[in-house]
Amino acid sequence: MGPSTSGGVLSREQLKMLIEDPDRPLLREYVDLDGQLQPNGVDVTLREVSRHSDAGAIGVSSEDRMLPELETLPFDPDGWITLAQGCYHLVYNEVVDIPDSLMALGRPRSSLNRCGVTIHTAVWDAGYNGRSTSLLVVANPGGFRVQRNARVMQLVFFGMSEATADGYSGRYQLENM
Repeated sequence: MGPSTSGGVLSREQLKMLIEDPDRPLLREYVDLDGQLQPNGVDVTLREVSRHSDAGAIGVSSEDRMLPELETLPFDPDGWITLAQGCYHLVYNEVVDIPDSLMALGRPRSSLNRCGVTIHTAVWDAGYNGRSTSLLVVANPGGFRVQRNARVMQLVFFGMSEATADGYSGRYQLENM
């Protein structure tokens, strides 16, 4: 798999090697790799914003899970969207393909926080492959403007002390692809 990735946060150099792996790139469909690589992760970019148009539900069993309907919001002709205070569903441009020896956590870019906006995420499990989504919360009463393809969140990849025998195989495998 190339560089050693066991036990710790992957560096820019390790990430670049894994992303440029011709056999199984860690990340693809990125906008500008050099601009997105950071010392401790890789920035992911905004592809789509939606509004939740009804309620969701989570029960004890997976069969009781109901995701809310989404209404995709349009960008203006210059690629911008203005969001009022509230919650939004984001889809990223990048597709991640995480090997069984890595996992990732997503954190909002600090500029979002300074604008009164944050992103909530789940864990990117070892073995996950897909175009991920997150929850964007605009807390700023004045709203927020964001442009398509803007870098909004940083994925930080961690090497695991040993690869998992059973990587992610849940409902969201290959999502948005």
